[in-house]
Amino acid sequence: MSVETSLYLLLLFISVTSAQDCAQPCSCPSAPPPCPVGTSLVLDGCGCCKVCARQLGEPCSLLEPCDHHKELYCDYGLLSDTYTGICMAQEGQSCDLGGVIYRSGESFQPSCKHHCVCMNGEIGCVPTCASEARLPSPDCPYPRRISIPGKCCEEWVCDEIPPDQNYESVMAAASQIHPLPSSDPLSVFRSAPPYGLPLESPRDNCIVQTTDWSECSATCGMGVSSRITNDNQHCQLERQTRICMIRPCNSQQEREIKRGRKCVRTPKAQRFMRFELSGCSSTRLYRPKFCGVCVDNRCCTPHRTVTAQVEFQCPEGDAFVKKMMFIKTCACHHDCPSDNDIFMASNTRRMIGDYDNGM
Repeated sequence: MSVETSLYLLLLFISVTSAQDCAQPCSCPSAPPPCPVGTSLVLDGCGCCKVCARQLGEPCSLLEPCDHHKELYCDYGLLSDTYTGICMAQEGQSCDLGGVIYRSGESFQPSCKHHCVCMNGEIGCVPTCASEARLPSPDCPYPRRISIPGKCCEEWVCDEIPPDQNYESVMAAASQIHPLPSSDPLSVFRSAPPYGLPLESPRDNCIVQTTDWSECSATCGMGVSSRITNDNQHCQLERQTRICMIRPCNSQQEREIKRGRKCVRTPKAQRFMRFELSGCSSTRLYRPKFCGVCVDNRCCTPHRTVTAQVEFQCPEGDAFVKKMMFIKTCACHHDCPSDNDIFMASNTRRMIGDYDNGM
């Protein structure tokens, strides 16, 4: 059955059953249901309550819609029950990861640490394990991660002494500690801050360290890049992410290369556009710059960028704000990635001049 026929049956089904299923006033739980990793939280077919979207191959109905963020639709022609269908994917390009073929819209886990989805030839993944970093603190002087038997994700433990320090060196250091003289019982307070003055916060003596933004995870369309920084109130290392778009997919930029030239380096969008992210659209119109292409086997990557906040509005009515990379200039070079493995990015060219902007 074609997609057009399935959509027609869906509209017919909604017109017949919506009066019965949607006639009652909305009565939703006080809190939305918790959804598994990689599953969208969407409005039901009545536009009433938020539910966990049904995934590829799962039963669906008006009140249990398919995950439209993954371009899934409910096919009511596969079951004899006219009120229930099966979530099917729009026809799209399949994905090949390590010799395994996945259909468009199919979710999978290549390892216990990643949850991925194939969308029209592109693979997107989210980590299932926390990736935060941790700096030493008074309550955890020597943090380290350990593997727990039977568990996929590593966990933090706090050591009291450095892992490479043995018992003898600890005892030797302890022998150099002398007790306070009993004749001066108030000396214990002499090193404390003056009474009434606030204690120093971790931010006061923080040496800010921030890595460069990593390369965008997608060569076309929406991707993600990240960096590690301790530029926060607690001076603790954390991972920051931003969305990025080096160039639109299927843009055919080769047509913009002028005669006699081999590259178009930093073309600007021909018209204003809205960014699309997981079925949600940016509230503002933008006319961004992109990285172009070359006809002499060189690749073009971002050289100078700016990071700005972008607000997105979803069909369900929700809104969120994401940091996004905006390209200032690109560089064309021969230092191109040697593979497309999403877990092993080989291109380590550094960008310069990136800064945060409140645009």
